[in-house]
Amino acid sequence: MTDFLAQRDSWSTANCSIARALEVVGNRTTLLLLREASFGTRRFDDFARRVGVSEPVAAARLKQLVADGLLDRRPYREPGQRTRDEYVLTAKGRDLLPVLVALRQWGDAYAADEVGPSVLVTHHNCGADVHARLRCDAGHDVPADELAVLPGPGLRTS
Repeated sequence: MTDFLAQRDSWSTANCSIARALEVVGNRTTLLLLREASFGTRRFDDFARRVGVSEPVAAARLKQLVADGLLDRRPYREPGQRTRDEYVLTAKGRDLLPVLVALRQWGDAYAADEVGPSVLVTHHNCGADVHARLRCDAGHDVPADELAVLPGPGLRTS
């Protein structure tokens, strides 16, 4: 692994999965909209108010999240009202839940005020706290000092 990492100046970052993910979700408003969607927010006005952004900003970000396949836009109509759209996480959007949990976990540990976090996330069935963790496919928890970085099939070198 050491020899491989020592050669990273020759790697092209054009196919970096982290960089590509950040192109989709790499701003504060987008992540907060995804937080709200994960909490069950569906209505445009609720997104804008809860995230604390203007309607034009909320509209642009929600439109992009739909275009990127993270949210579905679905029409709904309340009695006596015009048809409006609601926004629901897609499977692709739900796959970001571990990222949101990890960000919340880090924020709880390092960025929350002295009173503590504003929300707790627990397992509905048993009540235990939910945490993000590094785990290999064989089921082992993996501490940071035991991670191995190996070349993947998409590695491009210059």
